[in-house]
Amino acid sequence: MHTVDWPPAGAILNRHDGEVTPEGLVVEIRGRAPAGAQVTVNGQPTTRDGATFRGRAVLGDTRNTVAVWAEEEGHGHTIEWPLWYDRHSFPRYRFSLDDNILFLRDLARSDARSLFEHPYLAFWQRMHREYGTKVHINLYLECPGFHLSQFPARFRGEWQENADWLQLSFHARADKPDKPYLQAPSHQVVADCDAVCNEILRFAGEELLSPFTTIHWAEATREACRALRQRGVRGLVGIFLPDGINDVARWRAERAGDTEGRTLPPPGEPSIGYYLDAAQCAYLRGHDYWHDPTEDLFFITHDLVVNSVGTEEVVPFLEDVAADPHRGEVIELIVHEQYFCPETGIHQPDIAARCEKAIRWVTLQGLRPVFYREGFLGSPGGGD
Repeated sequence: MHTVDWPPAGAILNRHDGEVTPEGLVVEIRGRAPAGAQVTVNGQPTTRDGATFRGRAVLGDTRNTVAVWAEEEGHGHTIEWPLWYDRHSFPRYRFSLDDNILFLRDLARSDARSLFEHPYLAFWQRMHREYGTKVHINLYLECPGFHLSQFPARFRGEWQENADWLQLSFHARADKPDKPYLQAPSHQVVADCDAVCNEILRFAGEELLSPFTTIHWAEATREACRALRQRGVRGLVGIFLPDGINDVARWRAERAGDTEGRTLPPPGEPSIGYYLDAAQCAYLRGHDYWHDPTEDLFFITHDLVVNSVGTEEVVPFLEDVAADPHRGEVIELIVHEQYFCPETGIHQPDIAARCEKAIRWVTLQGLRPVFYREGFLGSPGGGD
């Protein structure tokens, strides 16, 4: 029996992954088949080296199916291998904010006439005005003493006026417990998602509701993610740790000369990656994005959690990300609301400066702000 080893099914490929031609992106297809068996890729012969084969395929559309045929025991068998082509890809970024509800509580309790009278949103408005930043805000349903249903609709017009750079989506019911959806049944996740989304529609409008989100702790079962897809969610964002080891800790160890991980904790199970297995998480740690063909969900990798690094680490960390063309084409920045709030006990006084430092750096490198709902994951042109 023959198999395809590379690229993985659902890989999203761009100009960094092959030869750009007028017909499309020419990419190499690698796999294994019994020695001596005839193998073709889209009808074209492959080269053989023992049990391995190599062929070439032209990806001419956004969504492609590559036919890998092999003769086995006198019969032909075809594997249909799904691959995506981000034809118009360019360096881009998005800034997402997790764990949000406190600024909404404050606004609801105030007599503010504008969303941007709150210092949190005022800061992000300044980032948009000065750098063009687009900001995606993931919301909780409730916190102690406040429920999203208490947020007034009087700002609805202002939300819609700023929908070109502000988007909202579901995050979780509440901050605690940690990892609330790790083993939660799908009906619980859907109920919480529906509750948050219905409130967004009420006080902000459909223009603000994004089909991309980060679930709290980026953990949920396959069944729950499938149910969210059926509810219109197109993609999920996560950190995708194949062995559970924090990516910042690993980066710091490598910078200190520990390339073998001797100072790191022992490897564990995959984490912050929804239902994906270790191999899928490892692929996403090394790539910007991937599509799960079994669930029709896009996955996009968080590159920098700004509140997890020091001020002087922001630029070196991003430089290392951008040095890899497979990680630096789509840079996803993230910060958590709690670090802006003195009341939480984990306030970081310089967190706004750190966020601006990251934004300034990606802007100077020529990355453009996007939302993933625009075109194909932020690049112009075809979707699926």
